[in-house]
Amino acid sequence: MNTMNTPQEFYDSQIKSHSNSLNKIKKQLATSSIIRLFVFLGIIAGIYFGYPNTQIILGSIITGIIIFIFMVNRHTDLSYTKNKLQKLIDLNQLELDVLNNDFSKLPTGKEFIDSAHEYSHDIDLFGDRSFFQYTNRTATNAGKQEFAQLLRSNHIEAIKDKQDAIINLSKLAIWRQEFTAIASLVDVSIPISKIQTWLQKYTPFVPKIMRILPTIVSVISVTLLVLLFLEVITFQMFLIWFFIGLGITGSQLKKINNLYSDANKVKDTFEQYYKLVDLIEKGDFESELLQKKQQEVINKKEKASLILKQFASILNAFDQRNNMMFGIFANGLFLWDIIQCYRIEKWIAAHHHKVDQWFEVIAFFDAYNSLGNFAFNNPTYVYPELVKEGMIIQAQELGHPMLKTTKRVDNDITIDKEEFFIITGANMAGKSTFLRTVALQIVMANIGLPVCAKSCTYRPIKLITSMRTSDSLSDDASYFFSELTQLKRIVDALHKDEYFIILDEILKGTNSKDKAAGSRKFVEKLVKAKATGIIATHDLSLCEIASELSNVKNRFFDAQIINDELYFDYKFKDGVCQNMNASFLLNKMGIV
Repeated sequence: MNTMNTPQEFYDSQIKSHSNSLNKIKKQLATSSIIRLFVFLGIIAGIYFGYPNTQIILGSIITGIIIFIFMVNRHTDLSYTKNKLQKLIDLNQLELDVLNNDFSKLPTGKEFIDSAHEYSHDIDLFGDRSFFQYTNRTATNAGKQEFAQLLRSNHIEAIKDKQDAIINLSKLAIWRQEFTAIASLVDVSIPISKIQTWLQKYTPFVPKIMRILPTIVSVISVTLLVLLFLEVITFQMFLIWFFIGLGITGSQLKKINNLYSDANKVKDTFEQYYKLVDLIEKGDFESELLQKKQQEVINKKEKASLILKQFASILNAFDQRNNMMFGIFANGLFLWDIIQCYRIEKWIAAHHHKVDQWFEVIAFFDAYNSLGNFAFNNPTYVYPELVKEGMIIQAQELGHPMLKTTKRVDNDITIDKEEFFIITGANMAGKSTFLRTVALQIVMANIGLPVCAKSCTYRPIKLITSMRTSDSLSDDASYFFSELTQLKRIVDALHKDEYFIILDEILKGTNSKDKAAGSRKFVEKLVKAKATGIIATHDLSLCEIASELSNVKNRFFDAQIINDELYFDYKFKDGVCQNMNASFLLNKMGIV
């Protein structure tokens, strides 16, 4: 947990700390490169000055290769650390940018836009400048899919458990960033679903004899190397044995190549995922939900991270065949490819049924890290107090989380169960923004997030909206039909469950008289169905329902003309709006 007073101070301190560490690593990498060069030159010198003494040449080569491999591995580890530190610096700089309202570098989530969804399209949940873009920090594709699903799930179960998990993760800023940095270092392109299918449907091909033959061949090869070193056998004899080994490997080459093609595609994923599972296993979580998910990767006999690491090591070993020099010698002397194929098949047979669960846990933590990050970035937001009876929403100073604090105007709202608000107001007075604010508060509360308010009491309820009608056709008939389809969807939903309904200027695709009559009948139907919600309209005649139905209340946003200028206070008020501004604006802009 950080000790900084504000998120900005934390991010600044992290950038400074990681930058210092990065400078040290860069110096170590430079030294490592020089040492590797001297080792290589040492091998060349040993061969040159040792010729024709076989012992000196072989000794120089073997010793040099061992040292060189050690230095390469060390250099690889240093490079990984360097890249991770750079990623951590980038992550903290990104958060500083977002705090300054610049989140243009984040993915928009436009692939999740769905105009048929219950609410996501209406409240700009996905797309450019969307809540998804503002909030999402997932580093895996599976995590991104999981996060998008959380936003559009409309689930109201176990909200308190979700809140506790988010509160827990919001306190683990360093752990969250470590997770994201590790996940970001590997560009995994193959979908998890394809990996799962490959593991489930894999058919073994390594013959039973091949499961012991590589061991026998390897023992003989090492023996012959020793004998060659001692000059007991000739190089020609050793060469014959070498080509026999290549012939054995070649007999399975087509199947080996096919397996390598598949294995190479998943190698990076398992390299990434074992490190993420290891981080989850080591996490010190207090939330019951997080502990439950953590237990899904903790095996009493063997850690899931070690099992995944083992597979990643096998796949990396198999990938060494790409080094032509190594591939030829390793296959000729040790049947390298066959050994790795057998190890892959053995691992798949033993663990393929567990992989799905491990992948799901990683996606869960990746998604919830975004929620924890949002809570950390907004320490003044409040977690709604959940109630089972009474009002649906009672919030003080409720605001839209994506509006700048300096420009945002917050409002109080209290709406009881089965109560319906009719909101009127002048153009640009804030009606649509307020509707989206209330809708987003419901979505955020249902996910378990803190909301942008001074206080909030909330009885969990599902959300359904009709605020934006989209249709690919331009004629009025198709537009009107789209509206009717949306409204029918709302009516049908009410027969199945309880929803909070938000409507913005419905029946726009028909004439004003027909629109007024139709809107009135629709609101009456919703009230009769004991629905709860809000409708925004320019039609003042709709407000007359409030005098006839006790569950309907009139609210408005005002516009005033002061010193021949239009003024908005964006405050939510009781009553019906009397000041409209269309004529004033037409005249002010010289249109009429």
